[in-house]
Amino acid sequence: MIGKLTGTVDTIGNGELILDVNGVGYLLQAGARTLRSLAHGETAVLFVETYVRQDVFKLFGFASEQERAWFVRLQDVQGVGAKSALSVLDVLDPEELMQAALMQDKAAVTRANGVGPKVAARIVAELKDKPAPLGRGGGFASNVAPDSVTPRSNATIDAVSALVNLGFASSDAAASVRGALGNLGDEASLDELIRIALKELNQ
Repeated sequence: MIGKLTGTVDTIGNGELILDVNGVGYLLQAGARTLRSLAHGETAVLFVETYVRQDVFKLFGFASEQERAWFVRLQDVQGVGAKSALSVLDVLDPEELMQAALMQDKAAVTRANGVGPKVAARIVAELKDKPAPLGRGGGFASNVAPDSVTPRSNATIDAVSALVNLGFASSDAAASVRGALGNLGDEASLDELIRIALKELNQ
C-alpha cells in the first residue's frame, strides 16, 4: 500500500491530479481543498489513502495527514462514501468538522455537495463523542499549522468540555454553548460562554 508520495505536479484536473514520481505518473483523486494547494510543475507531498472495492482501485491524495485520517473516519459513518467524505472536507477543515460535531451543527455539514440533512445529522451525531482520529504513526503530520485552530473554536470546545466536567450531558452542554454563542457573538470569551450557558442549563 502507498502511504505518501513526493513528486512533481504534472497535471491538475477535475477532482484528480497526476503526480510525477521519478518518471512514474500516479493518478490521484483529490478534493478541491487539496487541489487548490497545488501548482503545476511544483514539488508536492501528498498523503495517500488506497481505496480498494471489488474491481475498483483508486488512490486518494491529501495535503495533510490530518485530512487523510478524517477522510477515513468519515467513511465509518453509515451512508458516507469516499465521494461524500471528500465533499465534507472541501467545506470543513478538520478543526471545523470537529466543532460542527461538538455543536451538533448539521447545517454546516449540509453545505457539502451531495450530503443531505439525514446524512449530515448522522455524521455530527456519530462524531460528537469520538476523539480526533490518529494519523499514521499515532499523530498528525507536522505540516498541520497550530494556528489553524481559531480562538472561537478553542473557546467553544473548551466551554463544552468545562460543562461536561461539571456533570452536564455533552448534548445539553453543546446546545447551551451554541445558544450562548448566538447571543454573545463570535468574539465571546470562554468565561462569558460558560457563564451564559450555565445560566441556561440551570433554568
